[in-house]
Amino acid sequence: MDKFVEIVDKVNSVINNFVWGPVMLVVFLLVGLLCTVRTGVFQISKFKLWFDETILAIFKKKSVRKTDDKKAISQFQALSTALAATVGTGNIAGVATAIISGGPGAIFWMWLSAFLGMMTNFTENVLGIKYRYKDEKGDWVGGAMIYMDRGLHMKWLAMIFSCFCILASFGIGNMSQGNSIASTVHDTFGIPKVAIGIIIMAFAALVIIGGIKRIAQVTEKIVPFMAVFYIVGGLAIIIVNIKEVPAAFGMIFRGAFNLKAAGGGFLGYTVAQAMRFGIARGVFSNEAGLGSSVMVHSASDVKEPVVQGMWGIFEVFADTICICTITALSILTTVYNPELGAPADAAGNILLDKTGAVLSGAPLTSYAFTQTFGKLGGIFISVSLALFAFSTILGWSYYGQRGIQYVFGIKAVPVYKVIFILMIMVGCISQLDLVWNISDTFNGLMAIPNLFAVILLHGQVVAEVRDYLKRRKEGKLLQ
Repeated sequence: MDKFVEIVDKVNSVINNFVWGPVMLVVFLLVGLLCTVRTGVFQISKFKLWFDETILAIFKKKSVRKTDDKKAISQFQALSTALAATVGTGNIAGVATAIISGGPGAIFWMWLSAFLGMMTNFTENVLGIKYRYKDEKGDWVGGAMIYMDRGLHMKWLAMIFSCFCILASFGIGNMSQGNSIASTVHDTFGIPKVAIGIIIMAFAALVIIGGIKRIAQVTEKIVPFMAVFYIVGGLAIIIVNIKEVPAAFGMIFRGAFNLKAAGGGFLGYTVAQAMRFGIARGVFSNEAGLGSSVMVHSASDVKEPVVQGMWGIFEVFADTICICTITALSILTTVYNPELGAPADAAGNILLDKTGAVLSGAPLTSYAFTQTFGKLGGIFISVSLALFAFSTILGWSYYGQRGIQYVFGIKAVPVYKVIFILMIMVGCISQLDLVWNISDTFNGLMAIPNLFAVILLHGQVVAEVRDYLKRRKEGKLLQ
């Protein structure tokens, strides 16, 4: 058995190094660049438009929050559910890991991947609305697999994507999140992991069994609260250490463009590492290009595909440009020592974890918060991590449902829900290194068929944008 596990681990490592390696990361950027250029740099040129139609619309239009379609969810609920899945451990642990593995310069490349990813996500969501349909129960069905099927007429590609999605939902969207919650809450409050697992399962079951309407109703309450909660805490640290902010930005830009080559190479090793980990953690956090969040955006009660696309832009903006940046600055202004190239205490000693490795991930973010808030800082991160991870479970449960429905039909969805809920306990009480690595691979594999479809179909999105802007100018938008 040990030999088999070892073989699986080696095979997975090879595949993982490809899907999250330099070649695929460049593809992520190029697809985002393609969508950006073809839409006239929409995220900048139409900044006021998409900002007015998304976050500001919440305070202007009741239709953003409410819908008369009993089978659909509002645009704001779609955003909240998508953010529930994307705003997760990557925003707390992933950013810290990127800084330790790729240096502060990784944050610049994370920003770049988000800037271009805004338009990848926009393109996915426009296609999602364009090709969605209603099933026999009257529910909207959409997603990357649908535009692969109905747009490209490649059902085989849609099946492959759906299978990757289902497998990723159990790992990165379920067991690994449960494990993060159980470990964090147990270490902070001493509550047994089994008890934590039972509580998570109970709350998750109450929400997931109710379908997308109930998931959306819960996430539109949880997500704004947890986002504001974390942002306020992070901003407090940044304000307390405001004098260190210029130096933090200096570290980010120097690390991103320091071209002192290692071994005579043109592109320095430091920059290469910053690029790899920054882009990878950025994509991991906002999921632009994976084709995941489009599944929930497609359930929105919206008439204009371009409008839902703009919510996709805001989703990436909120997740990476806002929340991930706050995490990065919280670390760089408090514990990161640029001379040592590592986090250090006040005496200049490099911070190490229990294994003797450089402190990274969620423990590093937690340590940074304790420098300002003391023990409350650790509790703050524990609560934030638990909320982020639980919301991810809810969001990914819907993604898995969409994948199951496409592959096995709507009758298989209730069975999937039960198995999904039960697997939460497995995640809470098990060691999941291999499960995490494998699910991370399937998560990345979703991007291959999705980016292929986006490249082939993006011309339709360009046409949709031109038509929308023309009709908007003429006052002929669909109501």
